[in-house]
Parts: sequence; structure tokens; C-alpha cells
Amino acid sequence: MAIFERLRQLAGKEARRPSVAAGEIKRSASGALVALHMQGRPVWTPRNYADLAREGFTRNAVGYRCVRMIAEAAASVPWLLYRGDEEIMQHPLLELLARPNPVTNGIDLFEDFYGYLQTAGNSYMEVVSIDGAARELYVLRPDRMRAVPGGDGWPDAYEYTVDGQTVRFDQSGRGQWPILHLKLFNPINEHYGLSPFEAAAHSVDIQSAAGAWNKSLLDNAARPSGALVYGGQDGSGNLSEEQFSRLKQELEASFQGAANAGRPLVLEGGLDWKSMSLSPRDMDFIEAKHAAAREIALAFGVPPMLLGIPGDNTFANYAEANRTFWRQTVLPLVGKTARALSQWLAPSFGHDLRLWYDADQIEALSSEREALWSRIAAADFLTTNEKRAAVGYGPSRGD
Repeated sequence: MAIFERLRQLAGKEARRPSVAAGEIKRSASGALVALHMQGRPVWTPRNYADLAREGFTRNAVGYRCVRMIAEAAASVPWLLYRGDEEIMQHPLLELLARPNPVTNGIDLFEDFYGYLQTAGNSYMEVVSIDGAARELYVLRPDRMRAVPGGDGWPDAYEYTVDGQTVRFDQSGRGQWPILHLKLFNPINEHYGLSPFEAAAHSVDIQSAAGAWNKSLLDNAARPSGALVYGGQDGSGNLSEEQFSRLKQELEASFQGAANAGRPLVLEGGLDWKSMSLSPRDMDFIEAKHAAAREIALAFGVPPMLLGIPGDNTFANYAEANRTFWRQTVLPLVGKTARALSQWLAPSFGHDLRLWYDADQIEALSSEREALWSRIAAADFLTTNEKRAAVGYGPSRGD
């Protein structure tokens, strides 16, 4: 029992240390750094985020492009704010989303937020509150965040660890919660989301292995996998030590390396070449690589046609594929985020506020919007306000 008593004493000393005075106290960033928590226990993430990001994003062109396309497209969608059915054109919440902190604009903040969500399956945003009012927003790295479940199994707090120091964010109190945790559906873990990279892990490995194999082929093109078999003049015999050394030196000097790729190998004196591996044609190398790329794109919801992957004829043209990307991938993600932000930030700005996105500002959907407006305008049995409601606008004051 002595060790537990000692830990309690150390924890008490940490709590009694005087805090450093500051001009403004930001509630979500001023909590004491603690090394011991007697209540709750972190649920550690069940996978290695660093390997996931390294293999799927930084070393895989298809994964990199999928994450960038989704994050950049979703972050570019403008926000709308409603109180009931009335649209609010100017509000502190809209200003906060447009300028979330002194060093980042809103588009860059949400690009990071969506990028982490696609890479890790989880994304965390911190709100900095002063006197109960939300003033700044920051995106936190998901690999540094841990959920601390309470007695009911749901997170009572989050712990953010950097360089061995931990900040605890309490989520159990009333009012504005400091952390927004957005996650993708995971059927085997209630605390953390499932990254598309995990679902496409085998395809990512195939893509990475294909690139490594191709590089190795370029570096060692004149030294293919196989063997030189010496049968002698009568079908039997061995090379002398001098003959073996000379043959090895000639192969290394004249046939090894990318500069010597494709040089013919002239055999004489009873030498015969025996292949000991499958050729790219035998392995259907190119098609296997493209199939893996299509599976990675499928996991992210990006039409392969937009990535330049051949062999995909699902869409009639590029414009149709782009509209499908926005409708089935980007807008559902932005809508999910809008609902989460509304619920999270409502206590600071008013519970009757609701965030949504402005689909009319999306250039890729302009053809759909024009077709809808044409159909509604031609419907002479509708009143002006009914037409406005059909296209998502509020009633006109003059009608």
C-alpha cells in the first residue's frame, strides 16, 4: 500500500503548485498538466496511426490523392446559419468558423479536420472558451488523443499527450464541451472510428509492393531472377574458379543496374539461362496494380475515373463522376460535420441555432441546380413562395 500512498502524495504536491498568472485564462487550454489520474482509464487506439499514415498517405499516391480531394472539396463548402427557418447572414458563430484562430483561416482548419478524419477515422477539434464564450477553434492530432470512459462506458474526458505531458479535457460537465470528436463508423470499437485506410489495407500493401517491385526492376533490370546453368561440352562439368569469377564480374559490370536495362545476354560455352520467377506478364502486374488502386478509391468513395485509373467505365463522363463524388461522398461528410458543430457549439451561441452548407455555391453541381430551377420555373401551378421553398429558399416578403 506504500506505493499508492506515495503516488497520492505526489499528486497532492502537483495540485498545490501555484499557477502562472496570465492576462486571459482560456479554459480549455489552462488545465494543469497531470501524470496520474486515479479515476478512469484511457482506451488506447487499437492500431498504429503512424504506420497507417505513412504507408497509406505519404507513400501511396492513390491514398494521398483521395484524402486531399475529399478534404479540399469538403473544406471549400460555405456555411449557412439558421435560427429556426430564418437564415442569419451575420453572426459571431459564422465569424468564428471563418477565422477560427489567429494563425489559421476556416478553410485550412477544416481541411486539416477532414484530412485527419479520412486518415485516422477520427478527428478532434478543441474550442477555447473565455468567460463561457467560444473564441477560438483548433484541430488536434488524433494519434495524441485518448478517450477516457466513465462509469457508463462513454467518454467522460479526453487526454492529449505531447512529449510526455498530458492535458485532460473534461467532457462530463454542463455547458460547452471543450472537445468535438467526429468519427467514422466502426462496428468493433465504440470509442474510435475506422479509417478507410484500414479497410483498404491489403490494397495499399499491393500498391506499395508494386512500386517497390518496379523500382527494384529498374535498379536490377539486367540481373533478372533466374540462374545461369553450365552443362559443359557433354552436358556435365563445373566452371573453374577463374571462369566463375570472370563470369560474375562481367554480369555485374555489363548487365546490372538501370543503365544496362534491356541489354541482351549472350551465352556460350555450354551456358543456359533458366528463369526462376514469373514475368510481369505472367503475374498480370499492371492489372493487379490498377485493381488495388480502384479498391483504395472505393474505400474512400472517390470515383476511380477522377484519379485517372484506367478500366473503370461506371460513369459516362468526367462531369458525371464528379457530381457523384460530391453527392455521395463530400456533401454527406459536410452534413455530418454541420450537425455535429451545431450540437457542440449551440450552448455558447444559442440552442436554436443550426448550421448547414450552401450547396448553391458548389460549381460541380451547377448543372443540377440549373435543371431544377428550370423545372420549378415552368410549374405554373405553384405560387412564388412554393417555388422558393422547393429550391431551398425562404418565403418572399412581397408574396
